[in-house]
Amino acid sequence: MGRANLTPAVVVAAAAELADREGFDAITLSALARHFGVQTASLYSHVRDRSALLDSVHELALGELADRTAVAIGGRAQRDALTALADAHRDYARQFPGRWAALQRPAAASTVHSDAAGRLVTLTLAMLRGYQLPETELVHATRLLGATINGFLALEVSGNFGHREPTADISWQRALSALDIAFRSWPTEGNP
Repeated sequence: MGRANLTPAVVVAAAAELADREGFDAITLSALARHFGVQTASLYSHVRDRSALLDSVHELALGELADRTAVAIGGRAQRDALTALADAHRDYARQFPGRWAALQRPAAASTVHSDAAGRLVTLTLAMLRGYQLPETELVHATRLLGATINGFLALEVSGNFGHREPTADISWQRALSALDIAFRSWPTEGNP
C-alpha cells in the first residue's frame, strides 16, 4: 500500500490487525511502517506518536464492541440482555484478542470522553436499568459487571480454565446466573 493511501483510519485499522495477529505490545510505528512499505517518519502525519496510536486502537475497539453490543441486546431485557451483552464481549475477545487487550489498558481522557465509550456505557446502563436498579447504584453494578466479565475473560484467554472439568462454558453460564441474581436482588441505597 503506497503512502498516498494512508489515512489515520487506515493506520489505526492496520495497528488493530497487527495487535490481533501478534499481540497488543507488537504495535509500533516501525512495524506499521514496514507493513505499509514507508519510512516510520511518514506515519507521523497520520498519528502523533505510539501512545496516540494505542489510544486510537482502544477507541476503535470500544466502537466495534458498542456496535456488537447494540445488536446483541436490542429488544432484550434482564437475563436475556445480560447474557447477550456478556456474550458479545466474550465473542469479541475471542475473535479480536489484540483489540480486546487494548480495552484492558487504562483509557486516556480522550478515549473516556469519546463517542465510542459513551455508546458502550449507554448500552451497559440501559441493560442494567432493565433490572430496575436505583440510579445511585448503577455505578456499583457496572463495576461488578465489568469486573466479572473482564476477570473471567482474562483468565480464559490466558488458558487458566483449560486444566479442569467442567468446561469454562459452564462456568460462564454460572457466572451470568450469579450476576442475574445479584442484579435482581440488588440492595437499595443505604441498605447494604
